[in-house]
Amino acid sequence: MKKLLSIAVIALAPFAFSTQAAMTPHMEKTLIAVCKAGASNNLVKFNGTMKEYRINKQRVFPRLVCNAQSFHQFALSQGADRTARKIAPYATGTVTIKDIAMIYGEDQILAVNY
Repeated sequence: MKKLLSIAVIALAPFAFSTQAAMTPHMEKTLIAVCKAGASNNLVKFNGTMKEYRINKQRVFPRLVCNAQSFHQFALSQGADRTARKIAPYATGTVTIKDIAMIYGEDQILAVNY
C-alpha cells in the first residue's frame, strides 16, 4: 500500500508544481500591457497603465522581463528614452565593494549584484 501511494505521489508531483508556477491570464495580460505602454514612449499612456493595473514600481520593475530583456533594457531598445528615464531609479544596480585599507589590483574588486 505504501509503495502504491509513493508511486502515485511521484507521478502526480510534476502536475502540482507546474500549476503553482504558472502565471494567471490576468497577470499575463497586465504585464503585456505594461510592456506595450513602456515601449510606446508616451508617459501619459504609461502612467495611465500603471494606475489602471495598480502596479507597484519597486516590486515589478526590477523583476519584469519583456522579450528576454529587463524592462529598462527593453524600453531603451524600443527607443523609449522617456520611459527608460522614468523607470531608471527602480532598475537593479551594481554595488562595488572595495577595501580602502588594503591595496588591491583592479582585477580583485568584488562586485555584488542585488
